[in-house]
Amino acid sequence: MLDALRKIVQEVNTADDFHAVLDIIVARVKSVVNTGVCSVYLYDADNDSYVLSATNGLLQESVGKVYMSTEQGLVGLVAHRAEPLNLEDAEAHPRFTYFPETGEEKFKSFLGAPIIHHRDVLGVLVVQQQQRRKFDESEEAFLVTVSAQLAGVIAHAEATGELRRTISQHIYDNGDERCYVGLPSAQGIGIGTVLLVSTPADLNAVPRRLATDIPHELEQLHDALESTKDDLRGVRESLNDKLNSEELALFDVYISMLEDTSLGGEVVTLIEGGLCAQSAWSQVIIAHIRTFSQMDNPYLSERAADVRDLGRRVLGHLQQLQHEEPVYPENTILIGEELAAPHLTDVPFENIRAMISVKGSHNSHVAILGRAMGIPTIMGAVDIPWTELDGVSLIVDGYQGQIICSPTPQRLQVYKDLYQEEQSQAKDLESLKDLPCETIDKHRISLWVNTGLRLDTMLSLNRGAEGVGLYRTEIPFFLLDRFPSEEEQRKMYREQLEMFAPLPVTMRTLDIGGDKALPYFPIKEENPFLGWRGIRVTLDHPEIFLVQLRAMMRASVGLDNLSILLPMISNTMELDSAMVLIRRVYNELTLEEGYQFKFPAIGAMIEVPAAVYQIREFARRVDYLSVGTNDLTQYLLAVDRNNSQVAELYHTFHPSLLKALRMIADDAKAAGCPVSVCGELAGDPIGAALLVGMGYKTLSMSSANLLKVKAVIRQLKLSELNAIVDHACDLDDTFAVRDYLESSLERPELSQLLHPAGAQARQSNS
Repeated sequence: MLDALRKIVQEVNTADDFHAVLDIIVARVKSVVNTGVCSVYLYDADNDSYVLSATNGLLQESVGKVYMSTEQGLVGLVAHRAEPLNLEDAEAHPRFTYFPETGEEKFKSFLGAPIIHHRDVLGVLVVQQQQRRKFDESEEAFLVTVSAQLAGVIAHAEATGELRRTISQHIYDNGDERCYVGLPSAQGIGIGTVLLVSTPADLNAVPRRLATDIPHELEQLHDALESTKDDLRGVRESLNDKLNSEELALFDVYISMLEDTSLGGEVVTLIEGGLCAQSAWSQVIIAHIRTFSQMDNPYLSERAADVRDLGRRVLGHLQQLQHEEPVYPENTILIGEELAAPHLTDVPFENIRAMISVKGSHNSHVAILGRAMGIPTIMGAVDIPWTELDGVSLIVDGYQGQIICSPTPQRLQVYKDLYQEEQSQAKDLESLKDLPCETIDKHRISLWVNTGLRLDTMLSLNRGAEGVGLYRTEIPFFLLDRFPSEEEQRKMYREQLEMFAPLPVTMRTLDIGGDKALPYFPIKEENPFLGWRGIRVTLDHPEIFLVQLRAMMRASVGLDNLSILLPMISNTMELDSAMVLIRRVYNELTLEEGYQFKFPAIGAMIEVPAAVYQIREFARRVDYLSVGTNDLTQYLLAVDRNNSQVAELYHTFHPSLLKALRMIADDAKAAGCPVSVCGELAGDPIGAALLVGMGYKTLSMSSANLLKVKAVIRQLKLSELNAIVDHACDLDDTFAVRDYLESSLERPELSQLLHPAGAQARQSNS
């Protein structure tokens, strides 16, 4: 059955749409189990029941018409119990319910398995047999396995709206509202028009566009096909004396595939039907790749790679022929499969209203950039049909991670009102820029910023930042196709130090690994977050570390506002090894090369659980400590924050995290070592209030959050926050902690800051 399962999964993964997935499942499972009926029932939230959505064996006219609640029928019993049910004589069971429209009176035996995703029963997969039959354990296990595979597909269909359309049997046109979800990565609301950003010669990234001039599109296709044929002939000629006749004949096959009687003809038909050349070509090629991939013959299935290569060659020529300078709407929403910083270089900053990336995480560079620039950003929107959205009106809710396509007038007005509230609040907060950040009872808190690009540095200075708590030196590394030289790094660091001088600038040494791999220095590991990252990489590659240290220190000459921060420290040996190299560079520059500058302050990041228990030991070796709450939360809770399967378990107010943060603050104070927080928790107004109550006096955050945090802190008393923290740390549930903090800080003047527009948007979406 394992081979059968592989084939089913392969077919499902290459199916054209959700209807096709269901048809494949019921047909293949029926065949493998050798039974009379296979059916899928899907949960309909509108009716709180399970509806027959696909069948092979029952009457087709009953699809969409048979409903069962969890209190009704055997299907309802499987859903209610969330476990398989295997009956030799189904009619004898007290929960058996007869539906004459299905024709199921002919079937006696019953085996049903729940389809579960994230603890929710999304449906029930059922097989039935005309004769009395006890399905064996292997058949039951097979059905459970198929159900588990189907769960993710149904969850995807639910997110994209296909599930609703399948259940209701309605066809929605492009004007109907559709909602998708991703990882909220930069707060805010963006309303505008989609502009797609695609990778050259990527067949799966071609937007679906209609042709405006069909003869011109046909001409473009002809030219691209002829150019590709010429390329193939040239390659064949160059390899003529290196390949045998059979291998050379393959080039002739590929050339013939581009003729009008083959692939070219199929594409011509689609163009004449109204599609543009690029869209038509990619559609035909993807279909052929899918066909070859599903073939049982290994030789033929391997030809899928050849078809893909051929498709990319032609697409590349089409893109060259049809290259047009993009027009950026005044309200541009950028969408791409994997947005990166280089994609933003040509886009006028003032035109960008939001950014969406199909791939990526909360800590991807575009997400960091979005937070720095105050642009609502959603990452990991894996369910969104992004290639079909070019020019579509869109709402991006960066608070909840929601993407609303073609919104209704009512929904659009709600979000327009919330957007105006955001803008009004931001304008009001500007009056705080030059005021100190201090509590009502006059306890001063320093607000610093996290930066990585020149643009967010400029924005930080305009918002009254008192220093840089975290300069991510890896970001400039990602903008190049090689390691930057010492002089290139020195210039980048010098600019940052000069812009903030005389304020302190904390530069974190190269922090790669985990979800941050340089394209020219890839790190492939089974478990990257527990692997080679941060200080572990740079200590293993002192040639990289030493060059960076030299560049940093040379950049500080005449300014002396440099601090160096070491990431991912888990033991004292790492600190000692790093300090040896730091002192070596300082001595070389000052004693041997004659540079004059102050020895920089050295700090260690506290972001792994082991470091929490070594605060006093670390404090004896460094000048300050900086808590990275993002990774610390991830490691304490054993939750990959970028994994959508467990994202709901990542809680920034988890009792264990609160206890760890308090322990760090207390131990650092006892050791007389300054400690700050540079993780996302510091930029959350409620989180900032919590940290201040624990004793943290320096918080570093994205510049977009700085004035919000300042506004909250200026309206609270430290004595009050101390008492709130005492009680919060005694609570044993993350939701209880959050609710308590919100209720304790609740007051009219803080309402908008503690409950931003996204909370109101969530209510409007419910």
